[in-house]
Amino acid sequence: MEAKAAASSTFKIVHAVCSHDCPDSCAVLVTVDSTGRAVKVQGDPSQPVTQGFLCGKVAKYLDRVYSPDRVLFPMKRKPGVAKGPLPRGSEKKVFERISWEAALDEISGRLREVAQRFGPETVLPYSYAGNMGLLGFGSMDRRFFHRFGASQLARTICSEAGGVAWNLVYGKKLGTPTEDFRHARLVIAWGANIHGNNIHLWPMIEDARRNGGRLIVIDPYRTRTAGLADWHIAIRPGTDTALALGMMHVILREGLEDAAFVAERTHGFERLAERAKEYTPDRVANWTGMTPGEVEQLAREYATAQPAAIRLNYGVQRAEFGGTAVRTIAMLPALTGAWRYRGGGAVLSTSGGFSWDKEAIERPDLAWSSPLKRPARVVNMSALGEALTTLGERPEDGPRVHALFVYNSNPGAVAPNHNAVRRGLERTDLFTVVHEQFFTDTTDYADYVLPATTFLEHTDLQGAYGHYFVQLSQQAIEPVGEARSNVWLFSQLAQRMGFTEPCFLDGAEEMVAQALALDAAGYSTNYGMEHIALEDLKRKGHVPLGFHRDIEHSPFLPYTQGTLATPSGKIEFCSETLASQGLDPLPHFEPATESRWGASASTYPLEFLGRKADHYMNSTFANLDGHRRMEAQTSQRLEMHPADAAARGISDGDRVRIWNDRGEICLTAKVPATEPSSVPQGVVAGRLDWAKLHPEGVNQNVLTSERLTDLGKGATFYSVLVEVARA
Repeated sequence: MEAKAAASSTFKIVHAVCSHDCPDSCAVLVTVDSTGRAVKVQGDPSQPVTQGFLCGKVAKYLDRVYSPDRVLFPMKRKPGVAKGPLPRGSEKKVFERISWEAALDEISGRLREVAQRFGPETVLPYSYAGNMGLLGFGSMDRRFFHRFGASQLARTICSEAGGVAWNLVYGKKLGTPTEDFRHARLVIAWGANIHGNNIHLWPMIEDARRNGGRLIVIDPYRTRTAGLADWHIAIRPGTDTALALGMMHVILREGLEDAAFVAERTHGFERLAERAKEYTPDRVANWTGMTPGEVEQLAREYATAQPAAIRLNYGVQRAEFGGTAVRTIAMLPALTGAWRYRGGGAVLSTSGGFSWDKEAIERPDLAWSSPLKRPARVVNMSALGEALTTLGERPEDGPRVHALFVYNSNPGAVAPNHNAVRRGLERTDLFTVVHEQFFTDTTDYADYVLPATTFLEHTDLQGAYGHYFVQLSQQAIEPVGEARSNVWLFSQLAQRMGFTEPCFLDGAEEMVAQALALDAAGYSTNYGMEHIALEDLKRKGHVPLGFHRDIEHSPFLPYTQGTLATPSGKIEFCSETLASQGLDPLPHFEPATESRWGASASTYPLEFLGRKADHYMNSTFANLDGHRRMEAQTSQRLEMHPADAAARGISDGDRVRIWNDRGEICLTAKVPATEPSSVPQGVVAGRLDWAKLHPEGVNQNVLTSERLTDLGKGATFYSVLVEVARA
């Protein structure tokens, strides 16, 4: 009877995957009615990490899919209308609808013209993780730009510093499985707001605590997670390296290291031990704002509570010396042997577990068929303002950028040094195309705006950086309006450019098969995926990687066996790779240029934390009224310690001006009447928002710089000094 009822049902359920930039990569069940409209989204209860629930952002996802503010058709800037910030809702006065045929013809014609006049490298693609699906993030677009000869983009803005740092120690980004955190006796959330942006790890931590485990949060800001912790350590921004080295000092002084694991699995221990002697609890306390006793307590508790797990997140590495911070923290579980225990170790990212055939879907070999006959130059996305305003002034940097193609990103909001980015986007000689779902800060500067699909409207393949499941996201509904996927868009542009390679005719199904490297029997030939068949993914939606198939009987313990992908084949405390580059092979603490120890601190004495909003995903969701209501208590607020506010005559609710040499923004002061404050003394915090939703058309990135991190050349969003006064 149940089967008969299901067969006659007017609804169908489709397996999809949330493609937004989050470690959880949730399996989503989409209910579609007989008219083809999605009427419900829910977490898949059969996926062991998703566990049947979605975060507050994605639980309201249909508000996004069917929003009346969606970009539904290709749009072209009206003649004579200048580029610049637009009040919300006024975009239709600036853009007019055109057909896809006309848009594709005109855009391909303009790109061809730019390439012929100035060279193909003057075209710059700009994208990141607005779409984390394998195909949506990087596939047909990479083929197109390789073949075109456009500049390549170094996608460093989010995770590069931490990724480079982790790989210097371990060779590959692996970590403690999410499901195994429930076995930990101690969890340290280091710069990780688990309750805000890694919510599916939270039930595992609650299980651990019910079994007697403890949660320690190390974060300058009192996040939701910190408010629920057993111990919140509000260290000063950018002092994470000092604290990790101080913990090592105590662990080694008291003989709490795992000598057997260190001897068997690590390289450079003796030199690290000598370096750690310099970081006494007294010195570390002076930097971090902790007491010497707290440094010692943390070290002892971490080293003696096995299993102990560290959830390290990417905020730590968004400081000037953030790469070193991640590298140092990553060494702690190797020093204590925490990797040997189920539920022990650490995790920054699990992305190294997914061995996709990226060469097949990205085709870097096509660069040799471009007019350049070589790979194009590389432009760092973390210095977009510089790229659009000064690149080309020095011959060694290559030519000036004359065309910008933006997709999967909103650099008008998220890129550092907002004022420089804005000056670049306003250039009248810059041809700009934006593929988007909504009119964002970036579309305000576009010549053409093209409608993009949501993850419900296209097929994609997905891994994760927070778990070990391969997932297939199947198209649940037809695209709303005339929205089109990245794969379709760049395939169409390639054909109009006259690219004759057959790969430009591939659709999503073909590219999924290529990424999986399927054999004749339909099984993947990628390492760790040999048991995965495409038909299984279509039926189940998700399949664990090979080493994670039987975790109850054969738990995955990273880095405990075999040769690692490091020069020594072991976990590296001392990096000969860095030594060969003339850099210190051992971690050491150095205060950021913009910190309370910096030369400009006398002029700008407050350290500014430009935080992400709990109810947005970077800048995604910030334009939706329901999400803005959830974020209302902190949106466009500057959070201050009562002592800092009192010293400046500022009260809760006052309008305040925040400034430095790069720019200024006015926000509303949020000052607690009593402790605890959300920030320690000497630190202020604001949250990322769209510039066009601020009365003055700016956001907090007017304060951030294009200074790059020590490793990976990433963005330094959290090394910023400011001053504050009543407006």
